[in-house]
Amino acid sequence: MKKTLSIITLSIIGFGLVSCKKENKEAQVADAVATDSTATTTTPADSSTVAPVSAETTTPAPTSNQPLTTIALSESNFDFGKIKKGDKVEHVYEITNTGTNPLVISEVKPGCGCTAPDFTKEPILPGKKGKITLHFDSTNFDGAVNKYADVFANVEKAPIKLTFTANIQP
Repeated sequence: MKKTLSIITLSIIGFGLVSCKKENKEAQVADAVATDSTATTTTPADSSTVAPVSAETTTPAPTSNQPLTTIALSESNFDFGKIKKGDKVEHVYEITNTGTNPLVISEVKPGCGCTAPDFTKEPILPGKKGKITLHFDSTNFDGAVNKYADVFANVEKAPIKLTFTANIQP
């Protein structure tokens, strides 16, 4: 019981300290820790095996009950180039419904809190276009950054990954 409570406490503290620079491997370690927390072993946990468990690792992907359709993106990657530290920039990704059913974007989930999404909320009819805008705040970054957002929609290979890069100058 104490081990489980310790892991939960460390997870909550760690979650508060997690930055936007978290790598995918940390999420994999967090999954392993979450799985291990139900074990009944008495081996003490050390700092190399305890990682914060975030909502990202426990939240299931949104599912859609809409009929599937197909899409075309104007681009899936954008380069902001050089921007000044502290700049707030945005880019619009255009999405076209190339299928025969309405396209419904259920969620756009950024990889970190430095990116905020806006997207077309109403169904996008076949042949019509919608928009996904990613707003990026460069305040906490220096140098080259690579960020992403996952787009959940009624398409076969969801989520769709949109990425952008920037070179943050002092």
